[in-house]
This record gives sequence, C-alpha cells and structure tokens, in this order.
Amino acid sequence: MSLDVAEAGERAESPLTAEELFEAGRAARADLPRSDLAEYEPPPGRDPVGILRAQHENRLQNLIDLRVERMSTSAFAFYRGTAAIQAADLASAPTTGAEVVICGDAHLSNFGIYRSPENSMVFDINDFDESTVGPWEWDLKRLLASVVLAGRSLSLPAAALREATEAAAAQYRTALQRTLEAPLLNRYYAPATVESRRNRNALSADMVKLVDQVTKESLKRTSERVARKTLETDENGVLRFVDNPPILRRAEPEVQALAEGAYQLYRTTLPPNTALLASQLRLDDVARRVVGVGSVGTRCFIIALRGPTGEAVLLQLKEAEASVVERFGGVAPLPGYLDLTLLPDEQGYRVVACQRILQAVSDPFLGFLRVEGFAFYMRQFRNRNASFDIPSMNPTQFFDYGRMCAAVLGRAHARSPKAAFVSGYVGSGPSFVRATSDWAERYADQAEADFAEFRVAARDGVFAVT
Repeated sequence: MSLDVAEAGERAESPLTAEELFEAGRAARADLPRSDLAEYEPPPGRDPVGILRAQHENRLQNLIDLRVERMSTSAFAFYRGTAAIQAADLASAPTTGAEVVICGDAHLSNFGIYRSPENSMVFDINDFDESTVGPWEWDLKRLLASVVLAGRSLSLPAAALREATEAAAAQYRTALQRTLEAPLLNRYYAPATVESRRNRNALSADMVKLVDQVTKESLKRTSERVARKTLETDENGVLRFVDNPPILRRAEPEVQALAEGAYQLYRTTLPPNTALLASQLRLDDVARRVVGVGSVGTRCFIIALRGPTGEAVLLQLKEAEASVVERFGGVAPLPGYLDLTLLPDEQGYRVVACQRILQAVSDPFLGFLRVEGFAFYMRQFRNRNASFDIPSMNPTQFFDYGRMCAAVLGRAHARSPKAAFVSGYVGSGPSFVRATSDWAERYADQAEADFAEFRVAARDGVFAVT
C-alpha cells in the first residue's frame, strides 16, 4: 500500500510510527523513482544574474562590489554565494515530499570545527543563514554539487572525483540510517568531536593529520586574540574598536545609541544561565564588519563587551533575511517545527532555532532581536571556529572531507520527525548514490556556466552601484 508522507499530517510530529514512515518512504519510490533524482532541467525563464541583483537590493550598497569581487575568484567561490540561484532552480523539481529541518546552504565550506561549552572541539555545520524546514534533497544536492565543483578546482581526475562524490552520497545515507537506529535522545547528544577515537579511526592518516593541524590553528581564532588586534582601551578603561576599512569600521553614532537597548533585548532570548552571565558584561563599543562571501552586504556588527575584571568579550550581530529556500525556492514555513507566530518578522529566531536543531551542541550565546525594522541574531565571535582550506587538500584528504560533511548532514537530518521516511526512500542499493551523483555533476556544469555569465556581467558593470 502506498502512503503519501502528507498523510503524516501538517505538523512535524507524525501520527505514523517510524516503521510506517520507513515503509511510506519505500512506497514513494513508485511515484518518484530514485533514478529520477539524476534529472536536472533548467527552469523556464531562468535568470541567475537577475536573482543576484534582486539580492543586492536590500544590502549595503557600498559592499556590493566586494561581494562581486569575492564571488569572482573561482566557480566554487561563486557557488558559495549562490544558494538563492539553486533554490530557484530546485523550486519546480520533484521531491519525495518529506520535509526536515535543513541547512539551506550545505556546501563544503559551511562545515568546520568550533569549541563546545564543554571545551571540546567538534565538527559540524557552521552556517545557518538559509536554514528552514524544507526538502531533504535540497541540502544533499547542494552538498554533492559542491563536492564536484571543489574537486574540479583541485584538478582531480574524473574517476577520482566521481568516487569522492559517490562516497559522500553513500556516507549521508549511512549516517542518516545509523543515527535513526539509536535511541531518540542519543540523536541529539552525539556531537562529532575531533578527539573521538572512533571518529579518527574512520579517517585516513592524512586526514587525521589535517584535522590536528586545523585544531591547532583554531587556538589563534579566539575573541581574546581578535580583541588584542582590534581594540584599544581609552583613559577611562572603555574598549574602543580601531578602524580597519573596509573590513572593520566603528559604527555610526546613531547605531551606537541603539546598541545598549538592543543588547538588553537580545538577553531576553537567551537561556537563563547565559542571560545571567550576559548581565554582568558591559557594552562598550560596536563596529561594522564584513564577513563571508554570500553574506557580504548584509548588516553585520561586532559588539565589544567588558567583563568584571576588564576582560573583552566579543559577540557578532548578524542580519537575518528570509531564507532563500522560502524567498526564491517558494517553500513556505511549515507548522510544527518553528514558532510561526514569530515569523516572518523574527528571521533571527529562525536561524537560532534551526541551528540548535541541526547541531548536536551549539553556542550558548545564540539569541535574536529586531532593531529598526531589521532582524538579527547574535552569537559568540571567534570561539575557536576554523574552516578547512579545501584548495590545500590532497586527494585523500578531500575524499575524507566530503564524507565527513555528508556524515554530519545525515545526522542533522535524522533529528527531524520524518527522517525515517527519507531512510526508507534512499534504501541500500546503488541507485540513490548513482542518481544523486549524476545530478551533482550536471548541476556543477550549470554552476560553471552561470559563473562564466556572472563574470561577463560583472565586467560589463551589471552589478555596479550607481
């Protein structure tokens, strides 16, 4: 008997058992054969340059040139900034109908290591600006296409790159299914610590060496280190940022005037223990800071706080726009996962909520607020967070890194109620792995063609701010 996943109800909590959801997933293959996941057809009227220009409309215009410059360095850098284009391309593509909480921008560079509140180093997804509830396929496809594009940038032979892509697809399935075999609470309390012997044994010696190297380098990525480089103390002991344009500039007086009220508002969204800690910090200064590739042009600030002994604590305040999955992919928010009474206004809430769901362990300083009509979320700045430098990887390390990211994504998706449906659909044979890898190659071709069009448009001044 075929069961449509919609029969599970409109809410996230399903009246179907895990076994029934699994069988519903298996039955869904009749409506959407796994081989069909390989198909990519550009939607009619496709306009990637137009989508990017639409994104630029609400961003800080003085930073648009920098965003274009950063996206122009390579096809993979371009891909990092084009989650909106991919969401629009997938909007009309068939899906199984099983939604989960998704990252929305799950490319290889949006994974990395950071320090947990327990002072362990963990590897997980680290960017949630586009996170929401949506088709599980969209996250996986974005990840696999990034494997292809990054692998091509490393000049990997076609056979080796295909092997890496298929290994990532297979690892996603394995991680999803193994996580679903664990008791429910274990799915939420199993972070991928880089010190774990089990995790290290699953990697090559080359990759273990790289993990250790990145972990060591993360010791330099702390708030204390940034504070020493970017702050000075005035005659009254107050912390002040030192301008370093265009990356860092002290905020305008009108922004500074709003800062204290904004900070108090943010504190109301924190867990009680963190809120009490935050109440003992004094806000001294605010600076604008440019971050990332795709995020360039959004409103982003660094907040300098001073502790009881004069220590500097830095928080990052980042604008949260509507997810591209909703805006360009047409996926409306669904009840049962997030508090829809806070949406669409509190997009910072969406980011924070999805991050806490997808990560096994999250920053206790995550909070959200709305100021002057703009939505933001707040988090610690430089909590030993470090990314892996893909261009410097050898083929063995790249192969393992793709699998690491896919494993984390599979575990993250397994935390959603309808993940058992996904497990039943993907099955255990080669069809799912082959089809998703085929799609990734086809979409990587599309992304490279878009990149060429983008560079021509940039050269011709299409993105110039007038």
